[in-house]
Amino acid sequence: MSLLSLEQVSVAYDNRLILENFNLSLAKGQLLSLLGPSGCGKTTTLRLIAGFLNAEAGAFMFGGKDYTKIPVEKRNFGFVFQSYALFPHLSVYDNVAFGLRLRKLKEAEVKKRVTRMLEIVSLGGFEKRLPAALSGGQRQRVAIARALVIEPDLLLFDEPLSNLDANLRVNMRVEIRRIQQELGITTVYVSHDQEECFSISDQVAVMNNGKIEQLDKPSSIFKYPASEFVARFIGFGNFIAFEGRNDEGTDIELSRGALKFLAAKRPEGLGNTGLLGAIRPDDLQLFTAMPEPGTTLNTLPGTVQISTYLGRSYQYQVETELGVFTVNQEMEQPFIQGQQVTVYFPKEKLVLVQ
Repeated sequence: MSLLSLEQVSVAYDNRLILENFNLSLAKGQLLSLLGPSGCGKTTTLRLIAGFLNAEAGAFMFGGKDYTKIPVEKRNFGFVFQSYALFPHLSVYDNVAFGLRLRKLKEAEVKKRVTRMLEIVSLGGFEKRLPAALSGGQRQRVAIARALVIEPDLLLFDEPLSNLDANLRVNMRVEIRRIQQELGITTVYVSHDQEECFSISDQVAVMNNGKIEQLDKPSSIFKYPASEFVARFIGFGNFIAFEGRNDEGTDIELSRGALKFLAAKRPEGLGNTGLLGAIRPDDLQLFTAMPEPGTTLNTLPGTVQISTYLGRSYQYQVETELGVFTVNQEMEQPFIQGQQVTVYFPKEKLVLVQ
């Protein structure tokens, strides 16, 4: 049973619909990420749930109650902002205690809750410091503690790691997942970073133009994108428009003119429609040997146009009769510009999207 649900919701800015007949549900205790590019509607969805925006139509249900018209101050939700939004003149302790004091709790209870929450976010001993004396990651943990200390019914994150450097983002996303699982709190998380979302989420909703293109477990989205948009967004940089397909047999047979390919069928229930093949640069393989006549299944001859060193691997732009493909491959002796190669498409990695 869903704890949270948006039902046929529409939201507009300046008479322009951002969300139209939008539906979303979330079970208690889960972490759901809203993932997508700028302008896709993910932050609008989060602000609607928080109560910062009103719906033009539809309903927001939470815990079996209609929250559509409930003002933000009466929703017991914790919100972690992208910019931390800490009070610079207040200590760590007073920042975290702020929401409790607004609720008129006794100071003994405030101290008990703040002390416990600072321990949970690994900031015990930092009570007297001002935000200016903290690192970016520490400030973000103060913001998380402030959101959690009120014991919210729902925790909301709006791109909380975008202001941190790469290494700190990795550490903080581990911390966020640890805290969320330790407390068992239902969470909605907004980000444009797929790796960030996939690493911490139970479910991910990939959004595009105010609609959910795919809602599923991270592993299912990563392996089996439902649409061309999702495939492109999560890194399937190579595409082949096939002309025919035959689903009889253990694999899907695909054709493009005289060229023949095989693609493995998806697990039951994950869909497998369409004629557009997609594959990641990391999953293509390059060989120097040309295929023998009659053994060209899932291969294309090509010419290396560009070779780029990435550190762990080389990235190649390879020109073929079906267009240019991007291939990432680890090797000690790289291919050179103009070299003739064979591009191999493993059938387990070639997926079909609409």
